[in-house]
Amino acid sequence: MSGPQCCENPPTLNPNCGSGHLERIAGLNAYVTGLPESKFTVVLVSDIFGITPPSLRSPLVSFLVFFHYFGGFEAPNLRNLADKVAASGFYVVVPDYFKGDPYNPENAERPIAIWLKDHGHDKGFEETKLIVEALKGKGLSPIGAAGFCWGAKVVVELSKLGLIEAAVMLHPSFVTVEDIKAVTVPICVLGAEIDQMSPPVLLKKFEEALATKPEVDAFVKIFPKVSHGWTVRYDVGNAEAVKCAEEAHLDMTEWFVKYLK
Repeated sequence: MSGPQCCENPPTLNPNCGSGHLERIAGLNAYVTGLPESKFTVVLVSDIFGITPPSLRSPLVSFLVFFHYFGGFEAPNLRNLADKVAASGFYVVVPDYFKGDPYNPENAERPIAIWLKDHGHDKGFEETKLIVEALKGKGLSPIGAAGFCWGAKVVVELSKLGLIEAAVMLHPSFVTVEDIKAVTVPICVLGAEIDQMSPPVLLKKFEEALATKPEVDAFVKIFPKVSHGWTVRYDVGNAEAVKCAEEAHLDMTEWFVKYLK
């Protein structure tokens, strides 16, 4: 179960940035950026705060509003990251798994444990499988996936079945050593020194487990002096926070360049 640290520092709302557009893929709205002609595709799986505001509960309303305003996705750091990855020659898809119902820390009547009952990783995994199938059906391949916090569990499940060609997990939550032992594709794990969800001691166990799998290329990195969520939920006005986030973004992008291009 997600601890309090995972629920801290929700993303700043800013509906007016991002160079991509809204698209419907396998039944989900998604922020899409980059040129599909590149074929090299990356799916970004969000954390519990998702990419749409909590006020838009209806999927139909969410779709119409975002279609009208074009750039109405929230979590601008994640959206801007998608644009940066696209600038490296990738077609990037960021699904809205929560359909306008991301975790809202201000809703005391719906704590994280209750919210997770409606938005389990198993559901996210099944939805992502359909998205990957739809993308490959359009000739978009190879496909890599990166998961942030909640999304890391979805990505590790994809990588266990070889449904993607490369995986990256950033400050993962809910991922176990047993999950890591079952990974079959190249995987990069980027963790934080200050993290209750995946503390350094657990990340070291991930590294040890991966070391026993020479057939799977792996990279585990622990970033000093940063906390859970630092790659997407950071203050853009804090130069040090931006620097740490951008270092992780570069590691992630280089991993995809290495294994998808």
